[in-house]
Amino acid sequence: MGSVLAAASPSPAPAAAGGSQGVPGLVSVPPGFTMPAVSSVPPTSGSGQEAGDSESPLPNPGTYEECHRKCKEVFPLQMEGVRLVVNKGLSNHFQVSHTITLSTLGESGYRFGSTYVGSKQTGPAESFPVMVGDMDNTGSLNAQIIHQLTTAVRSKIAIQTQQHKFVNWQCDMEYRGEDFTSAVTLGNPDVLVGSGIVVAHYLQSITPGLALGGELVYHRRPGEEGTVTSLLGRYTGDNYVATLTLGGAGAHATYYHKANDQLQIGVEFEASTRMQETTTSFGYQLDLPKANLLFKGTVDSNWVVGATLEKKLVPLPLTLALGAFLNHRKNKFQCGFGVTIG
Repeated sequence: MGSVLAAASPSPAPAAAGGSQGVPGLVSVPPGFTMPAVSSVPPTSGSGQEAGDSESPLPNPGTYEECHRKCKEVFPLQMEGVRLVVNKGLSNHFQVSHTITLSTLGESGYRFGSTYVGSKQTGPAESFPVMVGDMDNTGSLNAQIIHQLTTAVRSKIAIQTQQHKFVNWQCDMEYRGEDFTSAVTLGNPDVLVGSGIVVAHYLQSITPGLALGGELVYHRRPGEEGTVTSLLGRYTGDNYVATLTLGGAGAHATYYHKANDQLQIGVEFEASTRMQETTTSFGYQLDLPKANLLFKGTVDSNWVVGATLEKKLVPLPLTLALGAFLNHRKNKFQCGFGVTIG
């Protein structure tokens, strides 16, 4: 479901990584606050004769915002400064984390996070309800609650505060059919002022490999009202996924290809009608399980080159991460180092 926050938010959020087009009032929920992966509905079993005489049922296409995610996960995330994360599992359902960030460009500080996973199991790796939250040293809070109401209906509530003041909140509702997924998101509604954002998604499986869908975004606030629509198409092959989104805000195309068990590549193209800019990016991910090593690299048409390296120090519960990005056009360089314990 598309993450929506108020257009009057005092602090801008990073650009969305999903397929939603950027429009006024639409920003992303903070990192780590995304819906769990939606499992496809398995085909109904039947006799061999019936299977030969009738077509097999189409799979569930997943959610609209996950269509570009496969390619996005190949690209490295920008790192800057020093970051220490300590994760501690208190039980099978409860986990806490401590994060210390030291930065020369952004803000340095401490964040405490907690995660609770319920006992209602809906799949091999899915249990509900899920409650995730984190708070920094200034009192700013990000929280999210996800619950599977029925086998087909899933809901989510997310809130964000800044220094003890409510900034954003949203409520999502998702329905999964056998071969389609529909979702509605309501963000920061204010009846007295007459403002708010409504996002509607629909994704339908046409063939086992082809899925088509659309997005409708309606936003309103005093003196401003508008609607943005976009159409999406995704084709999934044996080892690749091609996705295209077209709308009034621009175009977004991604291509993901799994060369083998160790190498994955991705190509992304983005065009914005508002900024009158286009960007093409190439990324790859190299996984060396025997060496407990994960390497990601990227280069784009703006001459930005970046890479990250993650190394697990087995048998210790310790992961080291190194990252560096160089912008040749602006002559800027930044690097980061991270340690994760647990």
